[in-house]
Amino acid sequence: MTVITTTAELTDLRDRLAGCGFITVDTEFIREKTYWAQLCLVQIGSPVEAVAIDPLAPGIDLAPLIDLMDDPTILKVFHAARQDIEIFHHLTGRVPAPLFDTQVAAMVCGFGDSVSYETLVTKLAGARLDKSSRFTDWSHRPLTERQLTYALADVIHLRTVYEKLNQRLAKTGRAHWLAEEMALLTDGATYRMVPEDAWTRLRVRNAKPRLRAILRELAAWREREAQGRDLPRGRVLRDEGLLEIAAHAPTTVDELSRTRGLGRGFAEGRQGAEIMAAVRRGLAIPDAELPREEGTNETPPGAAPVVELLRVLLKLKSDDHHVASKLIASTSDLEKIAVDDDASVPALSGWRRELFGEDAIQLKHGRLALAVGQNRIRLVGLPPATEN
Repeated sequence: MTVITTTAELTDLRDRLAGCGFITVDTEFIREKTYWAQLCLVQIGSPVEAVAIDPLAPGIDLAPLIDLMDDPTILKVFHAARQDIEIFHHLTGRVPAPLFDTQVAAMVCGFGDSVSYETLVTKLAGARLDKSSRFTDWSHRPLTERQLTYALADVIHLRTVYEKLNQRLAKTGRAHWLAEEMALLTDGATYRMVPEDAWTRLRVRNAKPRLRAILRELAAWREREAQGRDLPRGRVLRDEGLLEIAAHAPTTVDELSRTRGLGRGFAEGRQGAEIMAAVRRGLAIPDAELPREEGTNETPPGAAPVVELLRVLLKLKSDDHHVASKLIASTSDLEKIAVDDDASVPALSGWRRELFGEDAIQLKHGRLALAVGQNRIRLVGLPPATEN
């Protein structure tokens, strides 16, 4: 097993991999005590070798690794790439490209929703993974042989998984479907942690607009604080605390100090003052500019049965074309299509419209019907309706 611990070794790897076509990539990291993931190991596989790069090795410069990630002639193959990409984006401000995500490719090829890497390795590579080191402390040195074996297995088997999925995409003519999905993963905006959007991660169903405005300001403050101090959000202030403060909207030290788990010392300090300032900003937002929850409007009368019909159509299309239904359309998509032919949803654009969206509109307007025959559902074209 090769473990790279010096810049010279990493430079040699970069030079060896030039022109190899594709590499498989995985990372090991920890983030229990930090806001930003701490990169502890990078595994790289090529058609002829697999190596581990130790980013914690004293004096190592990761510039040659970044060169590999930036090389437009080398396809970077990940599985469930989002967290790995987030790490590289934080390091460089850029997204590795071009990119191939085997989890997304597997969904396009009919392996179901969010299929696990272990499942793909079993089905496509005919191997079994030893996952006993999954929750190991990757920051501890030295790494054991068992840890390295576990880590390298991911990029070794990923080569076969990629090759098999790529063959299926070529055979089915669906490579352009995957390209549409990769556009989102390679968009740098996907990985930017915007403090003003942090409140959308919180579950605040049916909250009043004013409370949501205060919560937005509080969550933005916490996000900046967590980023600046490199601490998990919950270490700055737990979600429950944010929600309680938003609900009571304290603007004085006495009011804030009564928040469970804070106390007067916190309320009188810098963070307490900043929290009260955030509350005041939320209270000052004009009524017309208050944030309102999307999708809270009740389904119009008669639309609920249409949603159920669209759900059956989605299942039919998913089964017939061997594509994960989750990749084609979400429940929210179906609800929006039921009331708006021009809804701004992924299901009504690109390959999804060809596969599902166009027929969804036709079904909705009575130009297609769902019929049952020989224990299966099928689509039936209907003649245009005539006026009496």
